Amino acid sequence: MELQALIDNHFEARKKEEEELIALKERIEKRRAERAEQQRIRAEKERERQNRLAEEKARREEEDAKRRAEDDLKKKKALSSMGATYSSYLAKADQKRGKKQTAREMKKKILAERRKPLNIDHLSEDKLRDKAKELWETLHQLETDKFEFAEKLKRQKYDITNLRSRIDQAQKHSKKAGATAKGKVGGRWK
Repeated sequence: MELQALIDNHFEARKKEEEELIALKERIEKRRAERAEQQRIRAEKERERQNRLAEEKARREEEDAKRRAEDDLKKKKALSSMGATYSSYLAKADQKRGKKQTAREMKKKILAERRKPLNIDHLSEDKLRDKAKELWETLHQLETDKFEFAEKLKRQKYDITNLRSRIDQAQKHSKKAGATAKGKVGGRWK
């Protein structure tokens, strides 16, 4: 009897566990289905958002293009209304540019003057070595000059900061001396 009761209890417990397991599997499947639905909805919303952004960007680009076209049209009208006065203004500006070169143009001009054409096609091996040695010596001299100028610049910057600090100190002392000479005399203010 006891054995039969134990067997019955065991089967009942097992039946309950199987029911719980089936319920758990059903909940898992239900949750998976919900997640899949949520992911589908999210993906749909993301696609809609991307489409909206693309449409908005295209609309902005169209508006910018229209605005640029309108601005160009206004400029052309203004330029055509200016007529001869504007063309004379442009001529004067070109003359000023001709007289006053920009730094970039000056740099190009100086480099063109310094740079020598390198004709090495007809040279023999020994002459090529000599040419390479000459170029190396020139490069070495230029690097030396560059270093010397950099050191000179450092020294000048140091001197400037040193002199500025001296000036600041002198100004501080002159202000203090002026304040004491004006303010107190004999412990009383005048």
